[in-house]
Amino acid sequence: MLPNLKDYKILLASKSPRRRELLQMLRIPFSVVSIGGIKEDYPDTVPLIDVPQYVSSKKADAYHELIKDDEMIITADTMVICDNKILGKPKDAEDAIEMLLLLSEKTHQVATGVTISTKDRRTSFTTVTDVSFAKLSEEEVRYYVENYMPLDKAGAYGIQEWIGGVAVSGINGSYYNVMGLPVHRLYQELKMF
Repeated sequence: MLPNLKDYKILLASKSPRRRELLQMLRIPFSVVSIGGIKEDYPDTVPLIDVPQYVSSKKADAYHELIKDDEMIITADTMVICDNKILGKPKDAEDAIEMLLLLSEKTHQVATGVTISTKDRRTSFTTVTDVSFAKLSEEEVRYYVENYMPLDKAGAYGIQEWIGGVAVSGINGSYYNVMGLPVHRLYQELKMF
């Protein structure tokens, strides 16, 4: 464990099993908390690339009064940006199909905003990864949507699933960021906190 964290109980505010799995890689003991119902809206004036950090900070605000003096909470939000449009979690299967067809043969950005907070201190950052997709047929997209669970994923895909193997032709940046938590950057920020 990082010596500077020994006085804190670490909390991960996320329902995402992928984020839990990724944070476990750091070998830092933590507990998962979730109050739910936090609106993930944002003003139109926020630049698209800054939206995930804005939302992660908003999530941290929701927990601020609930955390104790010896607790540190990590909040995060991941979004896919393609053609100057944010692709969040799809509403339904047809929305997922539409998103994946939009990503076909394009390079998009996956941005994750992370906020680390205690009662008296906070730091936030955004990590961006460029992901290139090969051409996908509608049949391939429908196969993925019908056989996997894209509805709980930004941009309607999980890079660690079948579609990552057949569609991702290139990646520039953190692979783990695309999964939902930029582990390397988070570790560096925790070391300096």
